[in-house]
Amino acid sequence: MNFTGRIALVTGASQGIGRDCALVLAEAGADIVLGSRNLEKLAGVATEVEALGRKALVVSLDVGDGESVKAAIAKSIAALGKLDILVNNAGITRDNLAMRMKPEDWEAVLRTNLSGAFHCIKAVLPGMVRQRHGRIINVVSVVAQAGNAGQANYIASKSGLIGLTRAIAAEVASRSITVNAVSPGFIDTAMTAGLPETIREKILHQVPLGRLGTGREVAYGVRFLASDEAAYITGHVLNINGGMFMG
Repeated sequence: MNFTGRIALVTGASQGIGRDCALVLAEAGADIVLGSRNLEKLAGVATEVEALGRKALVVSLDVGDGESVKAAIAKSIAALGKLDILVNNAGITRDNLAMRMKPEDWEAVLRTNLSGAFHCIKAVLPGMVRQRHGRIINVVSVVAQAGNAGQANYIASKSGLIGLTRAIAAEVASRSITVNAVSPGFIDTAMTAGLPETIREKILHQVPLGRLGTGREVAYGVRFLASDEAAYITGHVLNINGGMFMG
């Protein structure tokens, strides 16, 4: 897969799956726009991208703020000329049982995880439509398909993102723009590293492959969906979950 000449924007790129997506796309030849609220961490990822011989542009980005998104996209296009690939990875959790969940925690998660992806898609589409090419990949979650107690807000946001993926895919297919999603299972990240051992063991019992996934394994799925080889795939959810959900 050769991404030479392609420009990719990865949201939530400062760590975890977002960082891995940025590096894997850079390894394939893409120049990378790194978006996040944490500019200090982004600077470190930018150094890693540049060490691979690719351009890296750091943009301050709060996906839940439509004006922040517009400014970041405008800066990216002004600096690099276009955007070919959007990876909507930015996301947050505010877990609690529904009866105890604060309205502000419900709204914060929906604003970032679902509305944030919409803001980014809306901002990049005009350019993709003009160039009659684009790849949009949304990062969802196995719990959006399988359910999980204590995550009503997160699951609603990621389930909504699956619906948004398919709606936009239908709208822009005639312009050779594909819109797909990857659905990670339990991935070995800083978030899961902090889980108590008993919880980790319980999770592993639900995974037929018997281990947590890696961020790079998710990134490889993103790279495929962003490639020319995946040009005839759109509106699809690619499960990367070790068999935890098969559907």
